[in-house]
Amino acid sequence: MGPTTSGAPHPGIDEGHSAFASSFRSTSSLAEWAVAQDIADCSGPEDADAPPVSDTEHVMYRRPSGVAYGTLRPIHNRLSEDEPAMTPLERKQSRQAEASLLRDNHVLPPKPHTTEQGILSRLYRKVVPSSSKPAPIDDDDDDDDDGYTETAPARSAGHEAPGEASPLLDSSSSDASRVDEQWEDAVQAGLIRTTWQREMKTLLSYCAPLIITFSFQYSINVAGIFAVGRLGTVELGAISLANLSQSITFLAPAQGLATSLDTLCAQAYGSGHRQLVGLQCQRMACFLLLCCIPVALLWLFAAEAILLRLVPESEIALLSAMYLKVMVFAIPGTILFECGKRFTQAQGLFKATTYVLLFAAPFNILLTYIFVFQLGYGFVGAPMAIAVTDNLLPLLLFTYIYFVDGRQCWGGFSKRALTNWWVMIRLALPGMIMVEAEWFAFEILTLLASRFGANYLAAQSAITTLGSIAFQLPFPMSIAVSTRVANLMGAGLVDAAKVTARVAFVIHFILGIANWVLFTGFRFQLGQLFSNDPAVIAIVAAVLPIPAILQFFDSICTGAHGLLRGIGRQAIGGPANLIAHYCISLPLGIALAFGLDWKLQGLWAGITVGLAAVGIVEYAYLVKSDWQLAAGEAAARNAAG
Repeated sequence: MGPTTSGAPHPGIDEGHSAFASSFRSTSSLAEWAVAQDIADCSGPEDADAPPVSDTEHVMYRRPSGVAYGTLRPIHNRLSEDEPAMTPLERKQSRQAEASLLRDNHVLPPKPHTTEQGILSRLYRKVVPSSSKPAPIDDDDDDDDDGYTETAPARSAGHEAPGEASPLLDSSSSDASRVDEQWEDAVQAGLIRTTWQREMKTLLSYCAPLIITFSFQYSINVAGIFAVGRLGTVELGAISLANLSQSITFLAPAQGLATSLDTLCAQAYGSGHRQLVGLQCQRMACFLLLCCIPVALLWLFAAEAILLRLVPESEIALLSAMYLKVMVFAIPGTILFECGKRFTQAQGLFKATTYVLLFAAPFNILLTYIFVFQLGYGFVGAPMAIAVTDNLLPLLLFTYIYFVDGRQCWGGFSKRALTNWWVMIRLALPGMIMVEAEWFAFEILTLLASRFGANYLAAQSAITTLGSIAFQLPFPMSIAVSTRVANLMGAGLVDAAKVTARVAFVIHFILGIANWVLFTGFRFQLGQLFSNDPAVIAIVAAVLPIPAILQFFDSICTGAHGLLRGIGRQAIGGPANLIAHYCISLPLGIALAFGLDWKLQGLWAGITVGLAAVGIVEYAYLVKSDWQLAAGEAAARNAAG
């Protein structure tokens, strides 16, 4: 049954186009009306007989792609009442998981074995081509052995474009349907059980590509910090202050405003009018470029005066202002890449960003080395390299879209990109406020650290960077957890979802302990990665035991975020984090840092206590939550769609 939009059509929409307006599921009535207007504008008489986009009949619970992969702060994305189409990646992972669970519970026969199962024999088969395809080996990591292949068609909620998961072999549709039917029969019969070994393996397979993507993306900024730190203490403190200023005035607002594309692009794609995806991205790009004109003027002409008033060290303020002036040239590339990411993600083309970063990240490291050291540009070479890379990213992404996949959603530049902005702004403002509030609560610590002098500011830069690097493991795992738990809950497998939850807690507990051991055991060596100054290294070594404890709680809390998203209860996450930051972390940190003269130790102690409070609240909420009710709500959403 195709979904229908709620409420009567807007008076400005011609009744002849109402069929299109009702052919997709909405996550917001405001977004629904906006996309319906665009459909009405771009539809012609020849569209009257076009069939509506049908929804999936499959019982697995599908979340919007933005929750798992779209934004920098996915915890604050509200889980909608109606879910857009699942992506090809999510469909592939879900069907593989279904087939694996069916085999584990003896509903499907096991994979056939062969006598050749050694490493050498596998390598031989890969190197030496064979005219006949060998029987598959019992290896659950093989994507094509789970009852369907990536090229196999599967029932999906939405009119899909050909891409990374497009059907190539129609004969495989029977296999996919067979897995669907057996899965649904087994679920209703209560035959599906899982084990912690199965869930451990599944979570690890889900998060591995995400770790690579996030690590490469973060390395673009980290490369400059490592390089500048070798120049001196003042330079290391200056780049930390510059990154703070850039985050608060540009990155956080841009990221927050771009979150509206997670809703608008998904709905535009689900409507069947694929070119509306490109139109929505054009609108956001134009809007962000316009908004960033005053930001660029601020960085060029006022940053120096403002920073001189805020920071006691004038040399640090001047270098930071210089950094921001260079980074003005990175603004267009950053905006276009953020919009381009949403453009590809709405189509399920997550590999596009990964391929781009696989080239851009190493290139940025090489460029940073050349500019900072080989050409002798020094401090200013770091932002120059980042600016070049940030402008290269959208060019590479557009190249992928044009020559590989994704251009079917691009209808060319349109004057309509300059219209209908108010709806987009109303959708974007809540996300911007939430992201800005969270970023400001954390980045203000850098500003407070500058009150203690250049050495402490440099040490703060090193510690913050180390924490961000350590975060690249638990965060992708939390995304994998939310995906897995959401799928199991939507299928009504509450007991299996709870097994996954326990496994997720253990994994995040282990990751937290590992980060704590690393920070504590190597606290005298880690500072040397950023600076040669003995004073900075000593401060880092003295402070790191407290951030080490924070890393443990951070990993635990990240696991809770993933579980909350998985059961559709993440609404508590945003308020809990903001209350903890502004009511516990900052007041306590300021009191300890300035009142008791603990300095950096005090600031980090405040954050640690606040984060521990968040973890207690969120896990208590998870324990008290009615998982059966959450599964019923997921099933109701599927039935309604």
